[in-house]
Amino acid sequence: MRTLVLALAFAALALKPALAASRPTDATFEATLSRRVALPYRVWLPSGYDSAKSWPAILFLHGSGERGTDLSFVARNGPPHIAETRGLPFVVIAPQLPAGETWSADALLALLDHVQGSLRIDTTRVYLTGLSMGAYGAYETAIAAPARFAALLAVSGAGNPVEVCKLAGVPTWIVHGGKDDVIPVDWGREMARRLENCKGDVRWTLESDAGHDAWTKVYDDPATYDWFLAHRRAP
Repeated sequence: MRTLVLALAFAALALKPALAASRPTDATFEATLSRRVALPYRVWLPSGYDSAKSWPAILFLHGSGERGTDLSFVARNGPPHIAETRGLPFVVIAPQLPAGETWSADALLALLDHVQGSLRIDTTRVYLTGLSMGAYGAYETAIAAPARFAALLAVSGAGNPVEVCKLAGVPTWIVHGGKDDVIPVDWGREMARRLENCKGDVRWTLESDAGHDAWTKVYDDPATYDWFLAHRRAP
């Protein structure tokens, strides 16, 4: 009896038509997403600032050690430190990340829009710079909106080498310490090499005796700020 039941079952299966292969369906999902961001920042105005003229500006992105809730941390290094101690002929904008967070291009560009709407800033002379983690944020932000910046200075950091050619039209200065034991010097050198290969305006500086802190020397040098001012983007 069992043999008969199995035989009938196999016979029934044999009578069923074979299943057709499934067809894939391709589609594209599009949506406009928005999010709320809060980014504390500090601004230094140049001596003699008034609203009768437009001023060049530097957007500075700090490293991981300056994250937190104390805005005074952003003046430990870089242009904010120089602006606070001896002055600079720029509006210096220095946002601060909360502990554990990383830079986001959309938030930084929104901050820049806000500051440009409230202060007299020459939009053809807006410069972007960052150190260590801030260099990563500077690369990301400049790649997202290269037409916003007249020049980029990235110190002791790196970025996305696949997309770096988007900066071919942005004068870019890359500085790295030869003894950096935090972010390998080869990562910075590779960004310079790729940008050079795509005909970018790139300047590479190797501070052979410097460790991760290659920023103190470059930001303390008045020639650095002359380099910024030598560049202006088309209106």
